[in-house]
Amino acid sequence: MGRGVSETPATQFLRRSNVPFGEHVYAWIEHGGTAESARQLGLDEHAVVKTLVMQDEARQPLVVLMHGDCKVSTKNLARQTARKAIEACRPDVAQRHTGYQVGGTSPFGMRKPLPVYVEAGILELEEIYVNGGRRGYLLSIAPHRFIDLLGAQPVHCALRD
Repeated sequence: MGRGVSETPATQFLRRSNVPFGEHVYAWIEHGGTAESARQLGLDEHAVVKTLVMQDEARQPLVVLMHGDCKVSTKNLARQTARKAIEACRPDVAQRHTGYQVGGTSPFGMRKPLPVYVEAGILELEEIYVNGGRRGYLLSIAPHRFIDLLGAQPVHCALRD
């Protein structure tokens, strides 16, 4: 596992943890999302995982890992995490919490540890693709690493687009 495309806090975190990962570069397009990265890399969008920074009613941040082709049911997520309400953070707030630019947020190597929730279906996949810490850069990795390394808790809150 040599040095790859570029070091980010995410790749540094994974290397320190001796976790193997693949690197995949694509041409980032504003508002292209997981559909665009999946198209460019020839991937199933269901296996491309979005890292979403949200907040609860007390403005406490949390991270939700969701299939690229699904949305988060914030009602179901709030119910399963014993919160009153959950909503997406504003981009500037998300960046302050994670240290990553929106569109390049990785669940690995965040500025500060945040509670992480992972859609349970993601854990059933053999390999997933998640942002590597900058726009246009995905990492392929085994999904159980979300639990091993981040203490992610499985939830059922996916809504099909």
